[in-house]
Amino acid sequence: MTTEPKTFQTHLRQAATGILERVPAQLSREIYVLAFNVWRLDADDRHPYVDIGYNTESRYEEEIRQGADPREARWNYAFWILEGFDKLGNVPEDPAGGPLHEEEARRIGIWYDGEFDLGRMLDDDELRAKCDLLQLHFHDAVIDLARHLHASGTIERIFGRPLPVVVFDMDCPGWEDEATRAANPPELIEDFSA
Repeated sequence: MTTEPKTFQTHLRQAATGILERVPAQLSREIYVLAFNVWRLDADDRHPYVDIGYNTESRYEEEIRQGADPREARWNYAFWILEGFDKLGNVPEDPAGGPLHEEEARRIGIWYDGEFDLGRMLDDDELRAKCDLLQLHFHDAVIDLARHLHASGTIERIFGRPLPVVVFDMDCPGWEDEATRAANPPELIEDFSA
């Protein structure tokens, strides 16, 4: 019997499942949406990560009491809990994910070496193209992660019901609509899409 080597995608799937399984039962009853927040260390596309987060009914109600528009507070991540979540990707907090991400990016030819320098990237078309491909590759991995968690029944098993997954990247305004549609069954995001 042979075991296939672990890929970055299998790592994301297994690690995200573990993160979601560790959400306390009392809190899980309050969660109405999962949030996959894409970030980068020091704006370097070689070091992307995703926070596996959520928002709760309590946080939503608190925002409403403070005068927020109910639709905005419900679906705009600016009103959500944004800190304190586990990080997965090429970051020190994910010691298994970093090497797998770099290995995969090297294998498909989108990795580059050297210090990150925004000026260098803007002046070098090939380097800029690699950065764009690194970003696209990670975006695809995060969308695939959400799809997998839905299709495998993981979210429903852990939370006792299906939950929408809103995917966003602070460096790509507007992308969250496309990404969230791609990451979820349509019926789960009808309210978000409205």
